[in-house]
Amino acid sequence: MTGRLVRIAGPTVIADGLAGAGLNEVVWVGEERLLGEVIRLERDLATIQVYEETEGLALGEPAEPTGEPLAVELGPGLLGSVFDGVQRPLDALAARQGDFLGRGARLPALDRARRWELEPSVRAGDELLPGACLGIARSGPDAHPVLAPPGAGGRIAEVRGGAVTVDEPVVRLEGGTELALAHRWPVRRPRPIRRRLAPDVPFLTGQRVLDCFFPVSSGGTAMVPGGFGTGKTVLEQSLAKHAAADVVVYVGCGERGNEMAEVLDELPKLDDPRTGGPLLGRTVLVVNTSNMPVAAREASIYTGCTIAEYFRDMGRSVALMIDSTSRWAEALREISARLEEMPGEEGYPTYLASRLARFYERAGRVETLGCGEGSVTVVGAVSPPGGDLSEPVTQCSLRATGVLWALSADLAHRRHYPALDWGVSFSLEAERLRGWFEREAGEGFGALREEAMHLLQRERELVEVAELVGTESLQDAERLVLESARLLREGFLRQSAYDPADASCPPRKALEMLRLHLELHGRAANAVAAGVPLRSILEAGLSARLLRLGSVPAEAIASGAGALRAEIAEAIARLEAE
Repeated sequence: MTGRLVRIAGPTVIADGLAGAGLNEVVWVGEERLLGEVIRLERDLATIQVYEETEGLALGEPAEPTGEPLAVELGPGLLGSVFDGVQRPLDALAARQGDFLGRGARLPALDRARRWELEPSVRAGDELLPGACLGIARSGPDAHPVLAPPGAGGRIAEVRGGAVTVDEPVVRLEGGTELALAHRWPVRRPRPIRRRLAPDVPFLTGQRVLDCFFPVSSGGTAMVPGGFGTGKTVLEQSLAKHAAADVVVYVGCGERGNEMAEVLDELPKLDDPRTGGPLLGRTVLVVNTSNMPVAAREASIYTGCTIAEYFRDMGRSVALMIDSTSRWAEALREISARLEEMPGEEGYPTYLASRLARFYERAGRVETLGCGEGSVTVVGAVSPPGGDLSEPVTQCSLRATGVLWALSADLAHRRHYPALDWGVSFSLEAERLRGWFEREAGEGFGALREEAMHLLQRERELVEVAELVGTESLQDAERLVLESARLLREGFLRQSAYDPADASCPPRKALEMLRLHLELHGRAANAVAAGVPLRSILEAGLSARLLRLGSVPAEAIASGAGALRAEIAEAIARLEAE
C-alpha cells in the first residue's frame, strides 16, 4: 500500500490512499524517502509530520507506510553516542557525508560492524522472563548488560556466546523466537515495570541550595525556568557531572547550535568524578538544535526518555536532562498551526498541559521487570520569554512537576552560581525526604533548613524597609539579620564550579556548614541582645572563616567543625565579657 502526497504545509504533509495505516506509524515520504510519522487519520487521508526538511517535495510523490511505529534501537554501544532527535548517529553520518547532512541520510543507530564478547548468564533449558539479563557484552573497557525485551519470554532452546554483533541472535527460545544483543522499542510507549516505589530517596545533585532547600527525589521531576543568561544549561551540565546518576541522557531540544557545539566540544574533555574516566563514557547525547527541522524536536524528548528507561531497566539511576521543553512546546505549536487546530493561550495547542504531564509521568523510581531497582529523574529546563513565569509552558510544567528551581537574572548578573531564586523556588518533596537527610546527613537537618529559610525570608522583608529608611536607621539586631543572611548567601548558597572541593558538596558537609552559619547567627543575636555592639562582632573576623568553608574538603569540615564551633563560642563570649 503506497499513498500519494496531496498537500504539503511546512513540516506536515497529507497523503491519500493510506486508509490502512495506523496512528504513529512510520512513513517514508517522497522520492528521497524522508522519515515521517502519522499523527492524524481521516478516512483514507493521513496527516504525516516529517522529521526532515520538506522543501522540494512535490504533490503526487509517494508515501510508503512501514507498518511499524517510530522506535529506537536499544543495546550495547549507546553510551558515548551522539544522536539526533530520531536516533540517527551523527558521528557516523558526519564521517560518511561531512558536517552537513543531506535529506534522507540514515544509518543504523548502533554500529553493526563492532563486535562484542558476550558472557551469557543463562543456559539452555532455563525459563526466561521478560526483562531478564541474558549476559554481559564486553568490548574493550565497555561492559553492557544485555536485557531480554519486554514481552519476550519462554524456555531457552539455545544460547550462543563469544564474539557477536548487536543484530546477531544470541538466544533462541522454544518456538523459534530469536533474541539479539539489541532490540527496538516504540518511543511513545513507556517501557513496562513491575511496580513503582515510594519517592523517599533523594536525587543528590551536589549543589547545596538544591539538596538542602529544594531537594528532588530519585525518580522525581524538576523544572528549571529562567531567562537568557541565567545559567540553565550550565546548571544542567553541572548536574550531569556531579549528580548521583549512573547514566546521563542529555537532550538538546531546539537549543542554539553554538551551545550544543560547545557541549560536544567540552564534554569529551571532562573527567568523570564517579569513575575517573571521561564523562562521555556514561552519557548519551540527543542533539536537535534550533536550525534542524522543527518536527524532530517533538520526537527528541521521547527518544531520550526511552533510552533513559532502557538503562533504568538495568537497575541504574538515570538523569534525563532536557534543554529545553519550551523549544519542544514551540514545535507542538508549529505543527498544531499547520493542522489548523484551535489555538490555546499564546497560540500553543490546548493539549499542551496533557502532553507535558504524559511525558513527565514516565519518570519514577521503580522495581524493574528483572526485579532490580532503577530510576529516571527528569530535569527539564524552560526558557520563558523575558523570564516571565506566567507564560503557558512554565505554568503547565508547574502542574506536572514536583520541584521548581527558578533562576534569577539578578543573581546571575551578580555572578551568583547557582542563580537560584530561593524566594520563588519550592519542593513538594522536601518533607517526604526529610527523614532520609536526618538519617544519612545528621539529626537536626530539617530544623536547620527551616531556620535558614526563615532567616532568608526575614532578610527580604528588612531589605524592603532599608530601601525606604536606609540601613543606618535599622537596629543592630536587624542589621545582624542582614549580615547573617549575606554570609549564608555568599558562603553557603553560592558554589564555585571551578573549585574541586566546592564543585560538589555531600549532605554531611552541607549540614556542618549550615550549622556553623546558624551557630554564629544565634550566638551573635544573643550578644547583641545583651548589649554587645554589632561592629565589635563584625570586627572579630569570624565572617571570613565562614565564607571560606566551601573550599575546605568535606573530610576537613567533618573533623574541624567542632573546633570552629568552639572558636565562635569563645570569641562571642569574650566580647560579652568586655
